[in-house]
Amino acid sequence: MKFLLVEDNMELADAILQRLKFDGHVIDHASKMEDAVAFSQVNEYDLILLDIMLPDGDGRDFLEKHRAARNDTPVIVLTARSQVSDRISMLDLGADDYVTKPFDHAELEARCRAVLRRRAGSAQTVTRLGDVTFDPLAGVLTVAGQAVKLRNRELRLLELFINAPGQLFSKQKLVDRLFSYDDDVSDNAVEVYVGRLRKHLEPSSLRIRTSRGLGYSLENE
Repeated sequence: MKFLLVEDNMELADAILQRLKFDGHVIDHASKMEDAVAFSQVNEYDLILLDIMLPDGDGRDFLEKHRAARNDTPVIVLTARSQVSDRISMLDLGADDYVTKPFDHAELEARCRAVLRRRAGSAQTVTRLGDVTFDPLAGVLTVAGQAVKLRNRELRLLELFINAPGQLFSKQKLVDRLFSYDDDVSDNAVEVYVGRLRKHLEPSSLRIRTSRGLGYSLENE
């Protein structure tokens, strides 16, 4: 999954980044509203973690404009405000959930998983395609009845493919989804991960096809 974290407290932001990256997620971090707007205009995110008190504005303004633009990316608000009226106003503006500071990072991770499950429209996240089952939140892939251990970006690449079988993904699209702005990405990074994933899927009926000059797609033979 690719997240946008909007948080100006660098100590807290670093802690969140470490936990979520350990779970295999790709994270872009904005410490100002101006940067958050810029990120959201050029990237697709699965989830936004939004602080309210930002040095150049109020996160609620970001949230309101985000929903006014008919952007349905889930938003979890990170707030020090514990008044019921404050929480209600944020939910009414379009927040999917909120976490009151200070919070336990395990709780934040659990709330992220819950919001992502709701976005998928189910309490379950397991996807079955051919003889492959995949649970992206648990990071579990099973091929022809055998568990396969994948690295984090291999998991995220499979997540993209398996959620849209037959869809063609350009190399640039995959770079945008698998890497953050801070990552140093080599020219052949996508080919490396596609090649690794192909090997893992060899015992299954799934194949990653290359459309020369266009991109890659997952097919069920």
